[in-house]
Amino acid sequence: MRILGIDPGLRRTGFGIIDVQGMRLTYVGSGTIVVPTDQPLARRLKTILDNVREIVEAHQPTVSALEKVFVNTNPTSTLLLGQARGAAMCALADHNLDVHEYTALQIKKSVVGNGHAAKEQVQAMVQHLLKLSGLPSPDSADALACAICHAHVGPLTEKLKTSGALGSLGGTRLRGGRLI
Repeated sequence: MRILGIDPGLRRTGFGIIDVQGMRLTYVGSGTIVVPTDQPLARRLKTILDNVREIVEAHQPTVSALEKVFVNTNPTSTLLLGQARGAAMCALADHNLDVHEYTALQIKKSVVGNGHAAKEQVQAMVQHLLKLSGLPSPDSADALACAICHAHVGPLTEKLKTSGALGSLGGTRLRGGRLI
């Protein structure tokens, strides 16, 4: 399985690609899409759309993972971030990729073991788990962490769905590693 993780942002959108074979995670690539802030919103969203399309075409992931938007104190910022996510999702949908969404809390808990971990802790664990020679940039680390989260959580969720265990236990979703 090749996973493309995306950490969307209207100024900087991080991406990270990993290969997964059993429990083995292998780094493929990562980077940051820097979105020009001096352009109108529509052009900025198109920059994200076009770049994510290029990344998908170049690396041929089999699945994608995207960080969910959290609602913060500034509704305008939340809406703008949602539009950046939408542009990335459209590029993924163009290539018929399944998109799995995870909150920042789920991602940090999966990678670091603490849902409230600092960015530096996420960077250090991503470096360790993928055996990188240096710390990845914060945006790349967040995207790679999103991909790692899916590598850890995705297969379990799929097995529970296909086995019918989620339905028989009365829950249909996972929250914090628990069935709800």
